[in-house]
Amino acid sequence: FSFSWQTTFQDGGEEVEDGAVYNVTLKKVQIQQAANKGARWLGGEGDQLPPEHTVRQYETSKIRAIKAGTLEKLVENLLTAFGDADFSYISIFLATYRAFASPRAVLELLLDRFGNLETSSHGEVANLNSLESEMVLRAEIASVLRAWLDQCSEDFREPPGYMCLLKLLDYLKNNMPNSDMESRVQNLLKQFQNQEVEAVDGFCSTSSSDLVDGEELEISNPEEFSSFQDHVVAEQLTYMDVMLFRRVVPYHCLGSIWSQRDKKENKNLAPTVRATITQFNAVTKCVISTILGTRELKIQQRAKIIEKWIHIAHECRILKNFSSLRAIISALQSNSIYRLKTTWMCVSKDILLMYEELSEIFSDHDNYLTSRELLMKEATSKFANLDSSEKENQKKSQKRLQLQKNKGVMQGTVPYLGTFLTDLIMLDTALQDYVEGGLINFEKRRREFEVIAQIKLLQSSCNSYCLIPDQKFIQWFRRQRHLTEEESYKLSREAEAAADTNILSPKSQKSMVKRISTLFLGTDVFTPPKEQPLKSSPAGGSSGESTDSASVSSCEFNHSETEDVCVTPVSSPEDPLKKSSVGSDKGYDSDKGSISSDKGSGSSKGSIFDPGSGSDSGFVSSRDSVPVPSSVPRALPVYNRQSEGSCIIRVSMDGLHDSVYKSILITNQDRIPDVTQRALLKHNLEPGAVEDYELVQVISEDKELVFPRDANVFYGMNSHVNFDFILRKKA
Repeated sequence: FSFSWQTTFQDGGEEVEDGAVYNVTLKKVQIQQAANKGARWLGGEGDQLPPEHTVRQYETSKIRAIKAGTLEKLVENLLTAFGDADFSYISIFLATYRAFASPRAVLELLLDRFGNLETSSHGEVANLNSLESEMVLRAEIASVLRAWLDQCSEDFREPPGYMCLLKLLDYLKNNMPNSDMESRVQNLLKQFQNQEVEAVDGFCSTSSSDLVDGEELEISNPEEFSSFQDHVVAEQLTYMDVMLFRRVVPYHCLGSIWSQRDKKENKNLAPTVRATITQFNAVTKCVISTILGTRELKIQQRAKIIEKWIHIAHECRILKNFSSLRAIISALQSNSIYRLKTTWMCVSKDILLMYEELSEIFSDHDNYLTSRELLMKEATSKFANLDSSEKENQKKSQKRLQLQKNKGVMQGTVPYLGTFLTDLIMLDTALQDYVEGGLINFEKRRREFEVIAQIKLLQSSCNSYCLIPDQKFIQWFRRQRHLTEEESYKLSREAEAAADTNILSPKSQKSMVKRISTLFLGTDVFTPPKEQPLKSSPAGGSSGESTDSASVSSCEFNHSETEDVCVTPVSSPEDPLKKSSVGSDKGYDSDKGSISSDKGSGSSKGSIFDPGSGSDSGFVSSRDSVPVPSSVPRALPVYNRQSEGSCIIRVSMDGLHDSVYKSILITNQDRIPDVTQRALLKHNLEPGAVEDYELVQVISEDKELVFPRDANVFYGMNSHVNFDFILRKKA
């Protein structure tokens, strides 16, 4: 006999049970069966029978996927999902359950309620005899526990008591004695107990308290920095990034987790994500310090350092390290570096073209489509796919890439984590946690898992790297004293004042500024901050850490805490790159997210990674960009677009940096008190103080729309400008 299969799927609607709602899909498989022998006698060609002599059989199976349910039902479904043909359920649950339950709560339900081999009678095995029931249940429990330990062993790291791990060990001793599972749990417990309770090794101790006498070591010593070869610097930055990214716990990236990081009691929340932020900011600050740290540098010398960093960025691109690549580009786009117009004029044309091409990777066009496509294209490829429009750069790239291939060492891919944080924040904002009846919305978790799965795929790819740490460079990198915002801006002005400001003709200046300005939208959703007087960042994380959205100016993440803070682009009235010169032919560049704001020239440039710095996501793009996460369909509410009676707005507090904001979902039923209360809650303020605040929409640099007390925000707002609001205390 010969067989062929054809599979079709059909929506089977919903099934509702007590405490759960299921999506049902009917899988119909058509089997064509034909007898080979005698086929030719019946007019068939070869072994194929004519259609009229083909036997068609159909098999229909039902796939049930839980859509919403109580915690008890979701945990029970861990044991029945395989039988319902929902094969990915266990992985999705384990990757996302921390958004709605604790490991202890899940473990107690799994072991005490459903894992009791003597009393359990959950649906799948209720009709089996006692022995079969016990065997089936033991296999199901073992399968779930094995997946949990494989995929999320960190859930059991609870020093010093390790209560969950001990509870699990006790269960295994009683129900599965001397099993491989029992041995595995014992080994994991010993491993945790032998390891020091330590924060994620961020490699970069950046606080001034760690430097003591090192501050005078001329962190920006050009000779010492120049002694490191470009590819060595890129490899060492990649080594550090890989070590940190591989340690990222995926659930730390969930919007509901990451958005809570600014609360006082959560200062240690999501440490693995914070570590990547620390490293990203350290790289960015290192770039700025090496360029500005030595006052005595001549213009040409400073330009050479910029060229060296561009070459290092290119080496990062060859290594598929998009994190340090973006950090370097962000630093070069920061206000203090961007405004060095005479220095930039000394950068060679070929290197500027290389810089433009690297910057274009992070263009905010179409929700950063270029970087998203490139990331997915190279996620599991052995080597980078380098294309250059400039022949000389193309030759150099291919030569360096060939050297990598000749070594026979494959490469992984280190992503810019902010892209994923943004997507997860947008999903968390757009989708409800609970549906009718108080059931947990598991469809939301399935959508989040699509993003989490990408992170896991890239983490796995990082195992392909074979990099050896260079202690000389790492020690140099660690002991750098980073410049503060005020210091970098002051040094930038001094460096520019020392140069001949007439070196540029108006035409060449405009051309250069326009060329550079198109490159500065690297952050996933960045908000160009308004110009403010130079002052120290307020303590306590008020500038960036306090946001669950990711905003940061296009040039840096504003964070007051050492681990997240970076340089905030601050512009001064004397800044030569102002709206008058930059935006003379375009005004505010809404496509690029740009710098033409009156409130500060370079403020929209660059972006230091602090996904907590201003927005719900951790990254937010310029105010003119409309972030639509790749995993979020257009039908979901998004920022800057009203759709089907809902949208997402961004609300900042008056008196704080305007890049510190919260993303809030509103509908066409919401009035001022509702939105104000939600904004206060998001900013961790007393929600009962609604009457003390007014909500205004920012229309332009000098115009605001003030809403009446009971106005409908959705219909009253100006939908032709950015959906940016300010919550201000009434006079």
